[in-house]
Formats: sequence, C-alpha cells, structure tokens
Amino acid sequence: MALTDPTVGRKVGRRGRRHGAPGLLTVVPGGAATTPASVELAQVNGTVISVPALDRPRSVPGATTAADAPAGLADDVESTLEFNVREFREAATRSPRPAVQPGRSARRTWSDRYARRLFVTDLVCVLWAGLGVHLFEPPIPTRVSSAPGDVWFVVATAFLVVVWLLALAWSGSRDGTVTGHGPSEYKRVIQASVSVFGLAAIGSFLFDLDLPRSYVILMLPAGLVALLATRYLWRRWLFRRRDVGDMMSKVVAVGDRHAVGELLADLARAPRAGYRVVGVCVTDGRAARDDLDGVPVLGVPSEVAAVATSIGADAVAVTSSAAFGPSAVRRLSWDLEGTDTELILAPALTNIAGPRVHTQPVAGLPLIHVDHPTYRGANRIVKRLFDLFGSLSLVALFSPVLLAVAVAIKVTSKGPVFFRQDRVGINGETFRMIKFRSMVVDAEKRLDALKQEKTADAGNQVLFKMKNDPRITTVGRFIRRFSIDELPQLFNVVVGDMSLVGPRPPLRAEVDLYGDDALRRLLVKPGMTGLWQVSGRSDLTWDDSVRLDVYYVENWSITGDLAILWRTARAVLGSSGAY
Repeated sequence: MALTDPTVGRKVGRRGRRHGAPGLLTVVPGGAATTPASVELAQVNGTVISVPALDRPRSVPGATTAADAPAGLADDVESTLEFNVREFREAATRSPRPAVQPGRSARRTWSDRYARRLFVTDLVCVLWAGLGVHLFEPPIPTRVSSAPGDVWFVVATAFLVVVWLLALAWSGSRDGTVTGHGPSEYKRVIQASVSVFGLAAIGSFLFDLDLPRSYVILMLPAGLVALLATRYLWRRWLFRRRDVGDMMSKVVAVGDRHAVGELLADLARAPRAGYRVVGVCVTDGRAARDDLDGVPVLGVPSEVAAVATSIGADAVAVTSSAAFGPSAVRRLSWDLEGTDTELILAPALTNIAGPRVHTQPVAGLPLIHVDHPTYRGANRIVKRLFDLFGSLSLVALFSPVLLAVAVAIKVTSKGPVFFRQDRVGINGETFRMIKFRSMVVDAEKRLDALKQEKTADAGNQVLFKMKNDPRITTVGRFIRRFSIDELPQLFNVVVGDMSLVGPRPPLRAEVDLYGDDALRRLLVKPGMTGLWQVSGRSDLTWDDSVRLDVYYVENWSITGDLAILWRTARAVLGSSGAY
C-alpha cells in the first residue's frame, strides 16, 4: 500500500507501516527486484527530502521487529528503510535554505533604454512610409482603390504598418546583442522588411486581393531607407557615448590567466563593441596579484556567479580553458537563470567572420563548424567583375581630379607626373604600381640616409614612415593627406594587377621580412584600400596591420568590400594616419 504522512499530506510511493514510536515510519520497496538508490520522503518549503535506501533496516528504539510484521510483509523487512519524518522536517526548518536564484531585477540596462529609442524612430519611419502611399497615387490601377481616403486602402496600410513593426521586434533587430556593432542589426532590419512585403505580395496573389503596387514601389524602399538611416544615426550617437565610457555592458571574465588575458586584449581593440570587463575570476585568483592587465581579480572560477550577481554584471564571459569545463559551464548557466546576467562563451576562434561559423547541436553539444576561406573559383570571378566595373566607374567619376592633380604636379616640381614602383602581388608575383608623384625625384636615394639617421616617427618596424618627411613636395603633402596620390592605382585595378579592396601592396624588401602569418596576405590581390587603411593606416603597429590583412584575406565578401569602401571615404576625409 502507499502511505501518506498526515502532517505533510504527501504520499510515499512505497509499501510500509508506521511503528509505535511517534513519527517513525518504515518504508518497504514493495516486492522490487532491486533496492532503490534513494527514497523520496517529503517536500518541505520547496525542498525535496530524500535519503539513500539501505539494505538492512536501521535500528530504532521502540521499532517493531521483522517478526512482528503482518503477513505478507515479513519477506520485505530485510530491505526496509526507517526514518522519522518529523525530525527531517525540523532539521530542514533549522538548516539554512539553499541558495535561491534572485529574481530579475527592475533596473533598466542600457540596451533596454536604447531599444525604446529605436522603437520610437522605427515607428516614425514606418508611419512615414505608410503615409507616403496615400499622398502619392500610383499610376497603376488596382482592385483595392488607391484613393487616399478609401477605407480598405487605409485598413490595408494600417495592417502592414503593424505587421512591419512586429516583424522588426520578432527579428531581434533591437536586441542588445546586435545593436551598436557589426552588420547583424542592418541585416535583420532588411530581412524583416523584405519578408513582410514578400508575404504581402504572396497573399495578394493567392487570395486575389490585387493590393496597390505602391506598397512595393514606394512604401518598402522609402521605409527601408529611413529605417537604415535612423539606425546608422543612432549607432553614431551610441559610439560617441561609448567613447566616454557610457552605454557599456559590464562583463566578468572567467578562465585561466592566459585565456582571460587574450580576451581582455581582443575586447580592448574594439571598445565600441560595448563590452567593458570590470572583473575577472581566474584559477589562481587568491594566490596571484590583485589585478590582471589593470582589471581586478575578484575570485576563482567557482565563485563567478556570486561575483557577477554582487557587482551587477551584465554578462559573464567564459573563455576556452581547461579551468572551466562543460559541466562547470552548465552549472553556471543554471546559477544565472532568473537574473539579468547573460552567459557569453568565448571559444578559441579568433579572426574568423560570422558567416564562416555555423553552430549545429548534436546530442546536446553545440558543434561549431568553420567554413574554409574562399580564395578561388566563382568567388574570385565575382570579385573581379566587381573590381572591373567599380574601377571604370571611379575613373570616369574622378577624371577631372586626375587631370587637375597631374597639371599641378607638372607645374610645381620637376620630374614625371606619375611614380612607378615594383610591388608584390598575388602569389608573390611582381607588378608595377602607379601613383601620383608626391616626393622629390631622388626620394629613393635619400631613403637610406633617413633610415640611418633613425628619424622615422611613424609606421612600424617594417614600414618606414615620417609625419614630416622632407622628401614630400608641397602638392604631394596635400594629395597624400587625402590619399589622392593613390587614385592612379585605379588603372592597376582595371588591368587586373590590384583589387579595389585588399591587403596593402608590399615591397619585395618587406616580403622578405614576412613571417608565416604575414605571407597569407599574398593569397589575394593587393588592394587600393583595406582594413588596415580604415582602421588607423600608418598609426597601426606591424602586428595589427598583419592581423587586419589576414582577417580580410580569410573572411572577405562583397558586402564586406562595400563596407570597407564606405569607411575608406570617411577615413580619407578625416585624413587620420595619412603621412
């Protein structure tokens, strides 16, 4: 039979009998072939009390012996378990309760405030786009009237506006993990917008609604441009706030010292990503000094959940190290449930772009697949077509500037208009790169003397740069400031020696100093611009230049090239790092 303790009201799912002593109960695994591992007794204050089963009954004063058992229970007495429910209840009341996960706090994080601002501007953009289709009557007749005051037309527009806003929310375009850094925010806005109007077009066809074409011709492009423009402006505002330390996510890093140190260095290179490490928990946290690269050591990995909760951290970043294994990560995720603290895993994958990384869960294990870099095949053909049409268009656009600079150089200094130099291209092949001459004619001869004087005050250990190079002419100083001297390289792109975007074209002497990592820059064509140009140019160290170029080589895409070209225009106008 199943017994119920009258003071608890909880049924005990084992055969048993109550002894003469108050609260003393004997539970018998009724006829089971094997003894159970444990027996659940009761639930007190949300805590389930269970004890391991015994092969022999415990000796309790006043307990009934096996010989006194009723018929049918004598064979089971040898594997009984006796316990006192009242004593367990009193012990559970006296002992400290297990740690209860703190509820989600009422504090508003920066991402919540920022998402509300984005929602307001998204609403304005979508309403503005919806109003436009009622102000401009389309020339194409439709079954649903396109008259501005038609009831069904207004209803259809209002429905699209609501669905559009819902799609922007469901797509996660305002999530703190994507806003403010990277292209994911823009991609989600585009995908949500196109999906809404794509479904509207399909529904119009399936149900023969014949909706106004102005939805696709006018409302979608106008609203999408407005959404992307406002997101860009908000991002610029966010960058300015982050430059002064605001709107940052407080992060606690955990792992061994080496892995945590690398994570700190990587996050320090991208401060506008919005992550500020406020503390670390490392394996030798108690024995080592009180900080790691200027960040305080707050404990050891086993204490990270309590540390993050106590300081109000927004996220816990777990590095790839043996000090914090899979079971520890799983327990940490349980400890952070119900809090505002997110869990971030930082795997040992660096300089790999998101499109190359795919996650596939297998047997509860998230396997990360990394695609191979694309150097050949159809991708190279696409890039060549992009370079050809882009360079020809830019030559036509800048032809007046090319002509004016050529005349200025010829009039103000002796020597040729163009400067030609051997550079190393794809697969180590040499080509002649062309630029506007910005230095005196004997600049190459005077280079060795400047190197011996060690007067370089820019560049790095491989690239010789001077902020006030005496070899630069008056016109050369102006055209170098705004990178106009590099415009003739468009002709190198047309003939196929260079690309619009790629690594910097090196000299043969520089290539001779390359290590294994730097040699990967030669797997693609050199470019007129690249990541190193838009990330600091001559202000970068050699290691940073190599890291950026190798990252581009292994992760390039047409979308990425367009983004770099856009950033190049801004970098040129700012003229930072140009000597």
